[in-house]
Amino acid sequence: MRDSTGILCMAYGSPASGSEIEEYYTHIRHGRPPSPAALADLRERYEAIGGSPLERITRAQAAALAERTELPTFVGMKHAPPFIAEGAGAAREAGIRRLIGLPLAPHFAAMSLGQYEADLQKAWPGELVFIPGFHAHPAFIETIAGLLREALAGYPADHVFFTAHSLPERILREGDGYRDRLLESCALVAAGVDLPPWSFAFQSASRTGEPWLGPDLLEALAESGTQRALVCPIGFVADHLEVLYDIDVEAQAFARERGIELRRTPSLNDRPEFIAALAAIVEEAAR
Repeated sequence: MRDSTGILCMAYGSPASGSEIEEYYTHIRHGRPPSPAALADLRERYEAIGGSPLERITRAQAAALAERTELPTFVGMKHAPPFIAEGAGAAREAGIRRLIGLPLAPHFAAMSLGQYEADLQKAWPGELVFIPGFHAHPAFIETIAGLLREALAGYPADHVFFTAHSLPERILREGDGYRDRLLESCALVAAGVDLPPWSFAFQSASRTGEPWLGPDLLEALAESGTQRALVCPIGFVADHLEVLYDIDVEAQAFARERGIELRRTPSLNDRPEFIAALAAIVEEAAR
């Protein structure tokens, strides 16, 4: 059975070039084109970071996971080619009969990972094992703890901010446990590392005209009284726009204006310890 099992690594997706930004943004908006101002803003953000490395990193993560697990591994994106359905199609063509769906995001929310699952169920007629996040898995927690130990060894931060992507506040009324899962991850990590005072903040809220989960990272920085902040984006597993721009450009500029030194933990990307954690997560799910 192992010979017919494969892994589909799924990520949010990003435009491959500047010419694809409008199409990508329109896909996120379910076919509704963005306003010229919103499109210009997004284009400016991608230009500021020299384009997103997310697809390249996701493929590197998948390749490293394939080597570690000795299972065929495929890639599918939520909002950009190769789409989830294309990744599932490649798995079918390769003779895979049992597919393990692995979203490369630790924290389940119906609005995020739930959509990955729905897309994959539509595209995959065979046996499916879907991994709905891994926010409390010991191997993931220890990997984040290692990043923090590494960062703090050379930087005497006086406050650690864990962050993740915000979602609309209405998910709380709908009973979604996304925020609780994030706080659980943070508490588990903090239990194993000698941290300075820490808190959790959301980042990267979209301008949709409705309230989004807070506090926002910039608000938290301004109110913290910190002089040396360390940001740990625990909700993300790769360098992409929300890390390279929202933290490294926007939050960094905000901090400088207020006399705050700000650093962040390195992204997980295809670090060997993270790939080993993913392999353990996949192998447990496969059993």
